[in-house]
Amino acid sequence: MVLVRTIYKFVIINRSGDPILHVSQSSAKHFLTSCSLEETLSRLQRLRMASSTPLIWLITGTSSGFGNCLVGSVLARGDRVIATARSLESPGVDHLLQLQRDNPENVCVRQLDVTAGAEAIGAVVAEAVGVWGRIDIVVSNAGAGYPGLIEEGGSALLRKQFDVNFFGVMDTCAATLPYLRAQKFGTIVIIGSRSAWKPEIPGTLYYLPQPQNADHTTLHTGHYAASKAAVHALAESLTAEVAPLGVRVLLVQPGAFRTSIASQSSSVYHTSNPIPDYDAMRGVSEGRFKGLSGTEKGDPSKAMDAVVDVVRGEGHAQGRPWPGLLVLGQDAENDVRGKCKRVLDHLDEWKDVVRGVGIDSE
Repeated sequence: MVLVRTIYKFVIINRSGDPILHVSQSSAKHFLTSCSLEETLSRLQRLRMASSTPLIWLITGTSSGFGNCLVGSVLARGDRVIATARSLESPGVDHLLQLQRDNPENVCVRQLDVTAGAEAIGAVVAEAVGVWGRIDIVVSNAGAGYPGLIEEGGSALLRKQFDVNFFGVMDTCAATLPYLRAQKFGTIVIIGSRSAWKPEIPGTLYYLPQPQNADHTTLHTGHYAASKAAVHALAESLTAEVAPLGVRVLLVQPGAFRTSIASQSSSVYHTSNPIPDYDAMRGVSEGRFKGLSGTEKGDPSKAMDAVVDVVRGEGHAQGRPWPGLLVLGQDAENDVRGKCKRVLDHLDEWKDVVRGVGIDSE
């Protein structure tokens, strides 16, 4: 991104020389004389989001769930979307292909398997950038859940889970960041999960007395929660690294929403390595997991509308600073507050030990 002075105004152009935003001379002077480079880029990006030029979104995992809902939310705001899916033969892709036929100037559908590796993902992204000449927002949404108990699933199931949920995110970010860095603006949205805040289900909690209104919807188990906890750490580290380059990161942490993840064919409870000591726990956990789909309290369309609000600085996000984090759902809020309270209580109760391990004064 380059700021070019004309007779009456400044124009932000991309590396291809195309004008993407006009800025008044007075605004440009204020930016350049009173703001740091980082703040200048941030303010220009907010102007970019508020301009009449359609934003271009690249979204992974759009055949169902959050991704499918997000496509609708993006188009409703007048933006353009490159919608990707692991397979163009997936049932939900028919709807996307019809959108592309009906609205080719704003919808582009591409096949993208986030487990295909960095080189393959990079090739798809390069082709996608060529559709409209740039990408403004990258949404790393594609994911999967492989439920099962930690010891029974072992490292094999954990690697399978991380391949989609963690390394898929990493490879998508790595493939798109060169373009965002080159234009000095852009947004990366990473879909995490409240499961990282409450990974202890299923487990011994199933054998403790629980109130009638207890939440039993977090049943993706430790493998899923571990992958999302890693994603959260990745997103937070990435935020600090790319902020000086004009790139923002939004980490979304949703609770249980009525998507299809619990009913997908991949979400079959892992029982191929049964350990007798876990028979009772597995039976309860598997039964609750099978009954999960359709009972979630969250509306995925409302969730994705909120994400678009934040990215565009509209609606609920109007006038608010960039949050970096977006927790969605009352169940997610309860889990975050509960975990924070337990950690703070631990620090208070054990502060003598916490503070008593430093090197003695010499």
